[in-house]
This record gives sequence, structure tokens and C-alpha cells, in this order.
Amino acid sequence: MESEPGILIVDRRIDRSELARLVHLFFGDMVKFVVDLDRRVAAVGGELHADAEQLLLESGSRQSDLWGANYYPGKGRDACIEYTALINIRPAQGNRGMLIQDPGIRERLREITFDLIGEGEPLE
Repeated sequence: MESEPGILIVDRRIDRSELARLVHLFFGDMVKFVVDLDRRVAAVGGELHADAEQLLLESGSRQSDLWGANYYPGKGRDACIEYTALINIRPAQGNRGMLIQDPGIRERLREITFDLIGEGEPLE
């Protein structure tokens, strides 16, 4: 379902052509996304993680379940996810910087990313 121009909320694997569109819309080589670890949905696209985060909050997500990252198609399973976003700065949850510190949270985000967005395969 199209949530707003440039951001798509997905609960199943995003179509490759839609992913390509979102990648090229803002950055060309990557797409920002926010995952709801509890609901197992992702908001993909947009210029800021905060915009995707806001759409998920409006659709019923809880702040504490939302984590942002960047996805780089074509970089393979081990290099396609960058676990950094301004929205990840949460001292109250033990995350004092933009990088997700907790290995368990990173692993859950990685699993959901592979299910909903991709595993680093090329767009073409």
C-alpha cells in the first residue's frame, strides 16, 4: 500500500521494481528504512528515517519497537545493511548513538530486512 509518495509500508516482500524506484528516488545506491520489530513490517523509502518512522507510528507501531537502517542492493548479505539512523539514538533504551548497539536487535532487524526487502541482491 502506498503510504505517501516515496515511502512504502510493507508486510511482505517488496516488489523488485518498487524497491528500485525507491532506491533511485532519493539516493541512487541505497534506501532508508525503518522496521517495527514487533509487527514485522517496514517503512521503506523517504529522505529521512523520521518520515518512515512517523508513518509506522500513525499505523499503530510503538516507538520502542522501531529501528532505522539503510539498505544497499547489490552488496550481498553481509554488507547490504547499515545499522545507523538518527532515530536510533535512545539513551533510555541503552542506545546512545546512531548505530544499533544491541546484537539481538541488529539480528532481528536483519531477519526482517531479508524477509521484506532483500538479501543484498542486485536490483537488475
